[in-house]
Formats: sequence, structure tokens, C-alpha cells
Amino acid sequence: MAAHSNLLEHGKGKGLKAHDSMHAWLCYRCHTEYDQGAKMNREEKRDFILAAICKTYQRMWEQELIKVKG
Repeated sequence: MAAHSNLLEHGKGKGLKAHDSMHAWLCYRCHTEYDQGAKMNREEKRDFILAAICKTYQRMWEQELIKVKG
């Protein structure tokens, strides 16, 4: 399940989702906790989504879903 970043620098705003490129592949439980949970504070959520986005892009690269155009 694609979870969009909730960070302003990724385009999140009142009534706006972040850009589609700023997402992470998360399971339902992790997606819900990231969006609505109280277990993580703001800084922990920031670190969590940044790491998750990086892992997602790495997996996409490994599965050849994304490539460098050249």
C-alpha cells in the first residue's frame, strides 16, 4: 500500500497530498500508525517516512521498476 509523505517539503498541505513520488510501500498497520497513530512523535514519524521512502526506491530499483534514463 502506498503511503504518501506527510512532510511539507514533499508537497503536503491543507487538503493536499504530497507528490506521488514521495511515497513508501507500507503494510496496512504501518500506514495507519504513520498517518493516525500516537506511538511516534513528529520527529520519529519524519525519520520513519524518510527511511521508508528510501527503502521503497531501492526495492523499486532492484525490481527494475525504475531506471536511469540514458
